[in-house]
Amino acid sequence: MARRAKLSHSGEQRETARAHILEAIRAAGSIARIDIAQETRTSPATVTAITAELITAGMIEEITPEAPPQAAKRGRPRVALKICGDAHKTAGVKVSRRIISAVVTDFEGNELASHQYTMERGSMPVQDLCTEIFNALSETCTLGGFSIQDLSGIGVGIAGMVDAKRSFVYWSSSMEERNVDLGELLEAMAPCPVFIDNDANLVAKAEHLFGEGRNVSDFIVITIEHGVGMGIVINNEVYRGSRGCGSEFGHTKVQLEGALCQCGQRGCLEAYVGDYALLREANITSGTDRHKDLASLFETAKAGDAMAQSILDRAGRMFAMGLANVVNIFDPQLIVLSGARLSFDYLYSDQVIEEMKRWIVQVDAPLPEVKVHGWGDLMWAKGAAAYAIEEVSALRIRELAANAG
Repeated sequence: MARRAKLSHSGEQRETARAHILEAIRAAGSIARIDIAQETRTSPATVTAITAELITAGMIEEITPEAPPQAAKRGRPRVALKICGDAHKTAGVKVSRRIISAVVTDFEGNELASHQYTMERGSMPVQDLCTEIFNALSETCTLGGFSIQDLSGIGVGIAGMVDAKRSFVYWSSSMEERNVDLGELLEAMAPCPVFIDNDANLVAKAEHLFGEGRNVSDFIVITIEHGVGMGIVINNEVYRGSRGCGSEFGHTKVQLEGALCQCGQRGCLEAYVGDYALLREANITSGTDRHKDLASLFETAKAGDAMAQSILDRAGRMFAMGLANVVNIFDPQLIVLSGARLSFDYLYSDQVIEEMKRWIVQVDAPLPEVKVHGWGDLMWAKGAAAYAIEEVSALRIRELAANAG
């Protein structure tokens, strides 16, 4: 991505004001200029000038809300402003084990097309993965009746350690290579900027915008899929860490020199609760390959198999320990458990939650609420699309600032 030109102090202030005003309009859906001034604590004159710029740039538009019948005699209703949905199309992509979920939205975030694309392999060379991502995007755009060339930005969520600022992937279970500038590789194939982030961070963003985290300023999302991830929202912002490697809940250590994790280290939480870890233990213990997926192991445990039940019980205890550690470190208002594996309750049973509570430092105050939100990969992709919308907005605002300077 091109290096951004440095703005003057006044230019930076103007850019920040534009961003806050656009954010206020997006959050409100539609809002009058005087209300924007109050919401953002910006002078009405500045709001008028900036919204005129945003209208000229095609990012927002004026609308006249319908007045209630009793107000008809009081004159015309105030003109309001809203995001111009036709301004940009953005795509969100969620890379999962053997599945790529893609969604295309307008600039308001309304879904225009969605698609689930199946891959033959769960891990592959990065160039092959880039090709698969664009195959999925092309098919999604075709379903929507438009071209991939019509996209203004693409957000990609992928499991692993990701520096979102650089769109750089240190490690991912979806790729055979490490230390990959995935954003640069994808942008070489794309007609628009590409923004990469850890998939759990984008789930947190989706929960904040659409899900259980709405109107909650501080909460944590634990994602439960092939591995275990975490997204942290602090003061309404996703926390990523200085290197982009924060929030790696699945790779916190729970056992010295313990089980081998897919990241290459030993003793990670994920090595005791990830589906690959549970199947590995079950098949090694039984000396067979009878369990091909988690459903098989879960059904065997429900049927009374002591070995299968003990594996799930230990996973639940390890998970409870991890949740307690999260609460003891962050003290969030809310913990949301999210992911496809939530059809299996061994990680969020009443027993697991009670064990978590026993390991939390006790004070005379309510414990964080734990909610289960088992939405599918398309909602995760919507979080990636929301990320793309934010980044495209920032780029357009930056262009306005550069042109004004």
